Amino acid sequence: MERTSKIAILDDYQNVVKTLKCFDMIKDQDVVVLNETYKDPEILAEKIKDAEILVLIRERTVINEELLSRLPNVKLISQTGKISNHLELSDCTRFGVAVAEGTGSPVAPAELAWVLIMDTVRQIPQAIEAMKQGKWQTNIGETISGKTIGIWGYGKIGKKIAQYAKAFGASVLVWGSEASRENAVNDGFEKAETKEDFFRNADVVTLHLRLNDETFGIVKESDLELMKPTAALINTARAELVEKNALINALKKGTPGFAGVDVYEEEPVYNENFELLKMNNVVCTPHLGYVERNGYELYFEKAFENVVQFIKGSPTHIANPEVL
Repeated sequence: MERTSKIAILDDYQNVVKTLKCFDMIKDQDVVVLNETYKDPEILAEKIKDAEILVLIRERTVINEELLSRLPNVKLISQTGKISNHLELSDCTRFGVAVAEGTGSPVAPAELAWVLIMDTVRQIPQAIEAMKQGKWQTNIGETISGKTIGIWGYGKIGKKIAQYAKAFGASVLVWGSEASRENAVNDGFEKAETKEDFFRNADVVTLHLRLNDETFGIVKESDLELMKPTAALINTARAELVEKNALINALKKGTPGFAGVDVYEEEPVYNENFELLKMNNVVCTPHLGYVERNGYELYFEKAFENVVQFIKGSPTHIANPEVL
């Protein structure tokens, strides 16, 4: 009988991973699923001290020397989706831990971004909340039709947002690299000539950039101050794209007048006193961009496939093959 591998799946807030069809791929292994997030590496390491394989749900846990030094048995980290700033690949390599990359889809994130745009501009969540409190028609929102949707980052998600905007009768204005702006023009959309024009003219600015050293804090408070008092900023990408405190400061000044946010510097957010949650002109969602059943099946199927191949001795999609 083959020895089973000890697998730990981290940060399954919703206790949903075992309900996925693709979980059958590893159900015969020795699997532990953590439904809570442990920010203290010492506490987390104690919870998974015997684990040989970690499966990460996107970027919910930081993987670095502080954690890896406490987990001598770990030989593989299987990532759902791509590696990002949460994981120090050089540290993994130094500790002899292979990292397998997964895959993803732009569909769920793009739909969530569009929902946030609609909710923020039309102010639907505020109306629902007021109705629950026995109030009737407490606010008046606006339509998307006729507005200019500013898209910063014309990749897979940005392209879908542009098509949604077109279907709703809105104009599209794209900012980003020269290549992405030219791609937008080739698709029949308008590009902004300067970043200042982009923020000044868009009725909605939605961010669809990868987070890296170049994009960290790339949206400045001075950029937000250029926006119209009636405009909205939507961030479903990464909180750290926006300069620290810039959004709250700008909202308090009234430019932009609204925001829709799905990502935060510290997650999960449980505190009802979290400042954005207290602002009536802000719609907050709990990082739902990729959290959708079909998307989860896609993400975890690839992650579990990489786990199975590693156990068989034929590792796949390894980002640091030198450790093998």
